[in-house]
Amino acid sequence: MQVEGGRILVIMAGKQDKAAQKEAAAARKAERRGKFRANVKNTFEAFKMQRREDKLLLPLMVGAFIVPVVLAVVLSLVILKLSVVSLVSTLVLGVLVGVLLAFIIFVRRAQRSMFDRVDGQPGAAAWVLDQLRGSWRVSQMVAGTTQMDAVHRVIGKPGVILVAEGVPHRVKALLAQEKKRMARVVGTTPIYDIIVGNEEGQIPLRRLQQHIMKLSRNISTSQVDTLETRLAALASRSAGAAMPKGPLPQGAKMRNVQRAMRRR
Repeated sequence: MQVEGGRILVIMAGKQDKAAQKEAAAARKAERRGKFRANVKNTFEAFKMQRREDKLLLPLMVGAFIVPVVLAVVLSLVILKLSVVSLVSTLVLGVLVGVLLAFIIFVRRAQRSMFDRVDGQPGAAAWVLDQLRGSWRVSQMVAGTTQMDAVHRVIGKPGVILVAEGVPHRVKALLAQEKKRMARVVGTTPIYDIIVGNEEGQIPLRRLQQHIMKLSRNISTSQVDTLETRLAALASRSAGAAMPKGPLPQGAKMRNVQRAMRRR
């Protein structure tokens, strides 16, 4: 009886494990489905907003869709003189290419509009840095002023990257000070300094991510971890929480933000 009872317990436990696994799989599937629906909804809302602001968006997307389809038909019927089956296959390929091109145009123009809206606003560079893909370690506002000038730090395989936004003559002094302070800790690791802006020698906001991604790889992942630990121990003059999340909207009351920064 004891053996049979043990077998029954094992069987029941196995059934419970299988049921738990099925529930977990169903929950993951539902979560993925929910994320997909949310992404589709957000994309559609972004398209509607961009269409209202950008009158050329829809004509360009329609043109990008139609051109590959027409080329596929012309290529199949006139040049290659393919059969009906091959014509359908080529047409399907043209439709897929057209949809891809139309989507790329939408994404590019939406990104450009977004950068145009936030360019020059305090916190815009920090917002762009947060969108970096990959194993980048971003620390917002490791140095700053009450006028909302800020220096942000990015640690990655190129080394240490200091990104400044604000009035050029003020952020240059901030950059020099922060670079000198970090040089004592990072040793021979390269330190890059970037000023975000549209003047000569500066990096435009829309090209900031691209500029950082093109920097040469100088250190390994383990060295990145070591650098992050060392630099985390450094005391910063301004707490990262003082920098608002994302770019400040135009017309925002700067006195309240500056007052909060002074308290911190």
